[in-house]
Order: sequence, then C-alpha cells, then structure tokens
Amino acid sequence: MTTTTRAAPGDLVAALRLPVWNTLSARAEGLRRELPPRPDAPAERFAWLRSLTPEQARDAALLDHLDALCGHLDGKPALGYAADDPLPDAALEAAEGFNPQLTALITRYRAARGAGPAGRAEGRRHERP
Repeated sequence: MTTTTRAAPGDLVAALRLPVWNTLSARAEGLRRELPPRPDAPAERFAWLRSLTPEQARDAALLDHLDALCGHLDGKPALGYAADDPLPDAALEAAEGFNPQLTALITRYRAARGAGPAGRAEGRRHERP
C-alpha cells in the first residue's frame, strides 16, 4: 500500500527554490560561455549587442531573463514580477524539462496551488477589460 502525502505550497516553495535557481543558473552559465564576452560599459554593451547574430541576440536576451529570475529567487526582485512572489511562474517554466525530479516537483507545486500555467493564463485573460 502506498501512502500519498500532500505538501503545503509553502513547503514546496522551500523545496523548489534552490533546485530551480540551480537549473536557471546552469542554463545562464552555459549561455554565458557560448556568447562573446559581454562588456559592462553601456556604449560598449550597445556595440556588443549590435555585433551579435540573431541567434546570439536571442541567447543574450534569454541570458538577461535567466539572470533576472535568478536574482529574484535570491531575494532581489526582478522587474515585472511581484516582489512578494517567491517563485514566479516564469522561473518554473524556465526550469521545467531539464531534470525529471524537478519537473515532477514543479507539477506537484502547481497542483497544490490549484492551477496550472494554462489556467492562470486563462484567468488573466478574463481580468483585462
């Protein structure tokens, strides 16, 4: 006989935060290694962005997105995400599919919250005037 236990969403947030951050960080590091070195100065960064191929530009945008999500998970709220949201849907979506155990945990978390990504997207559509 198998016993199923249901974890509270808060417990799942605690269990998910580090593995999601690790996955996003590893993805970002891989992109960082594949891209030409990114300068810090704004003028040089602009020239760097213009020098990228379309594929590199997409990777650079994804890198910025992953870095922002990692910062958010680390307590530095990212633009576009609620400061009190410890685990934005975008972070879950970006971490899914890279580790079967993590993907299963994300699925449990969504079930515990009561809605998958499609359900939340559907709800947002109806909230807009």
